Amino acid sequence: MAICEKLRIALPVCALVFLAACATVRNPVTGEYERTVMDERSELAAGQKNHQEVLKEYRALDNPLLQAYVNTIGQKLAKASQRANLEWHFTVLDSPEINAFALPGGYVYITRGILAYFNDEAELAGVLGHEIGHVTARHASQRATRQQAAGVGVLLASVLGAVLESKGYGGAGDLTQQVSQMTAAGYIASYSRDQESQADQLGAQYLAGNQYDSARMIDVIDMLGKQEQFAADLARKEGHTPAPRADWLASHPSNDKRLNDIRQTALRYHNPQAAQAAKGRERFLKAIDGITFGESREEGVTRGQEFFHEPLGFALTAPTGWRIKNTSSELVMMNGAGDAALIMRTLPADAGATHADIVRRVFNPVSGRTTQASINGFAATHFVGVARTQSGTQAVDATIISGPNNQNYLFLHAAKSAAILQRERDMLLTAENSFRAISAQERLLARPWQLRQVAFPAGGFAQLVKRAPATLPDAEAQLRLLNGAYPDGVIQPGTLVKTVE
Repeated sequence: MAICEKLRIALPVCALVFLAACATVRNPVTGEYERTVMDERSELAAGQKNHQEVLKEYRALDNPLLQAYVNTIGQKLAKASQRANLEWHFTVLDSPEINAFALPGGYVYITRGILAYFNDEAELAGVLGHEIGHVTARHASQRATRQQAAGVGVLLASVLGAVLESKGYGGAGDLTQQVSQMTAAGYIASYSRDQESQADQLGAQYLAGNQYDSARMIDVIDMLGKQEQFAADLARKEGHTPAPRADWLASHPSNDKRLNDIRQTALRYHNPQAAQAAKGRERFLKAIDGITFGESREEGVTRGQEFFHEPLGFALTAPTGWRIKNTSSELVMMNGAGDAALIMRTLPADAGATHADIVRRVFNPVSGRTTQASINGFAATHFVGVARTQSGTQAVDATIISGPNNQNYLFLHAAKSAAILQRERDMLLTAENSFRAISAQERLLARPWQLRQVAFPAGGFAQLVKRAPATLPDAEAQLRLLNGAYPDGVIQPGTLVKTVE
């Protein structure tokens, strides 16, 4: 959960409409001419502007050595592409989500979350090469042109799609806007099957041109599929319904035909004697050694049913059977059925000096009532009423709490229906009333986890898991997943592997 929260995650520039008339440009990959609303000049302008917006929404990872490592690999791949003339930018984002995406004009992003699950430099290169392929083939420009032709308007889809993918589908402002943005993300974020296939083929070409074994692209897709399987298995073990995908595979669908196409493409460029293979694993593991695994100190950490935000100085407890979803824009506590949630966001200073100001400015109420209370020593105001939105009016049930250091927080009570909201009211209030100042002992529990490399012990995963934190969910399965051995793979003792400490 970010320290400085925006009331809406949709980037203002996402609604930017390119008014320039269609141009005819030559596609650098196919050599064919195509009509477009985004020529190269527009692509460069869009990339430059939205790069800054992405960095406002996410932080670049504060790890110069890892940033340089990823950039070096990306630049080598880009030089082998059909648009080597672009000024390419590769950025590792400080996010635990499994994601990678690209903006027009040569801006490619990858999260530390997806890096944690790679086991070789060639796997990293495979994802970077795929994203470079989307840029070189002008896929974002093609989507924008189709959308304008369909009367949707020319949205910077790559930004909106990528933001919503990585946050899941819970990051919007009011609930009405959330629904509209979910619809937009579903329409905008997905590449066509032909575009995916083309990006796979281009990525394989770029890998082969840099002496990487393109067959490792198969390992990446296999790993992402197992990551999804692990998440579903863990949800079922904890009594939850598996959540929809909100990761790289959400916008890069892994249907059987595409997986078969990837295998065919990768094997076509397969080079088992690739020069990079010998030390690629060693270089990669060294580069990611010590990076944060899971949530970061800056956004707070989840430990079982507890959430601790050490920089902001507060803690919360989710009711038994509820799950916690922490993103850079908000904290969500959701019931097991997934039909009710408490959504917490920080409020910016300009939201209002008093709770009454905040109610007036944030909700613009048509009608309603407020009640004052105290929650563990912090002033609170509960508002129930009807608020004005851009699309009309909306029922609101929310609480404003002034927490440590006079930081104001908004707690939204959300449900799929009024009946469900009433049914879950006691649990929502229980979660809300757990808001408290973080204790000295809880600050110790709030220490983020780190990835470390160790020699695989003779006792196998049963011994390796003893190094892991007690609060790491399903630790053995997680360690297997991190090391490409989920659910029942075998690793030779002495092999360099990743662990969580």
